[in-house]
Amino acid sequence: MGQGIATITGYQGAVDARLLVERAQHGNRDALEELYLLHFDRIYSYLRVSVGNRHDAEDLTTQTFVRMLESIGRFRSQSAPFSAWLFRIAHNLAVDYFRARRRLQVADEVPEPSGEEESSAEERALDSIGQAGMLGLIEQLSAEQRQVLTLKFVLGFGNSEVAGILGKTEGAVKSLQHRALESLERQIAHP
Repeated sequence: MGQGIATITGYQGAVDARLLVERAQHGNRDALEELYLLHFDRIYSYLRVSVGNRHDAEDLTTQTFVRMLESIGRFRSQSAPFSAWLFRIAHNLAVDYFRARRRLQVADEVPEPSGEEESSAEERALDSIGQAGMLGLIEQLSAEQRQVLTLKFVLGFGNSEVAGILGKTEGAVKSLQHRALESLERQIAHP
């Protein structure tokens, strides 16, 4: 990953991300579609863990890619890797989601959702192999702690990339991670 050139693998071989982004900035529909396909799963996973439900995560993922389309012409690879820029968009949408939800609950005294959504086969499988308990513990963490853990351990970003996505210092990211892991350890040790 030298000098701002990132190589993306896993989708039709290796792709030079900078060239793909440049093609997309010039209106190449194939390049835009490829960027969408390359990043969709990771953006959706991040938002799914961040907001806690499938429906809102799907909506926010769609909004993320709409914003990408609207502003890709302003992206500059010198400032951040494309994936960090895209995750920053998703993060900002998640923050807006929580702000709006908080205002709605305070203004209208809306009760917390029951969490009883249609469960997919995937979710039922997770429940059956015991991961639901861990997901429940993770949901008890703060939104920022969940985001750090998701970006670091699920999506594999480094501290500096997570800091860029969340608009925090690396020290703050390390602190959030440390507190989240300590909290999980306490919850597991003393259920």
